[in-house]
Amino acid sequence: MDRDGRRRNPYELTEDTPVYVISVAAQLSGLHPQTLRQYDRLGLVSPDRTAGGRRYSARDIELLRQVQQLSQNEGINLAGIKRIIELENQVTALQQRVAELSAAVDGAAAQMRQREAQVEAQVHASYRRDLVRYEDVRHTSALVVWRPGRPAGE
Repeated sequence: MDRDGRRRNPYELTEDTPVYVISVAAQLSGLHPQTLRQYDRLGLVSPDRTAGGRRYSARDIELLRQVQQLSQNEGINLAGIKRIIELENQVTALQQRVAELSAAVDGAAAQMRQREAQVEAQVHASYRRDLVRYEDVRHTSALVVWRPGRPAGE
């Protein structure tokens, strides 16, 4: 399963597939292998563990580069970088949740519109279609007195 919970081909490589050993990951990220181990201990970048050791994914390599950029260029300490990463992950999770809820709301609204149309069709089908004679009351001079509580014709 991938991050979205979908089943995937076990031979398909994605950006989350852990394939790089620490020496290759260090080369790709431009960092020393010991730095990668330190980032792992601190919880900044956590590669997958296998029988052969740590395995880094393309996403992990990009995160290593981002950590290095924040540390070297922006002057942010490692604790601050860890907090930034946590907040970015939280924002991503919340955006996914908003998308899920929006899809659920859209689905519920579509169901309500469909049910509303069905009810409206049932109501229209129940209308009586009797013919009623129309008399133009403007041309008559009859006077009708209505008395509440008494049956008509008294």
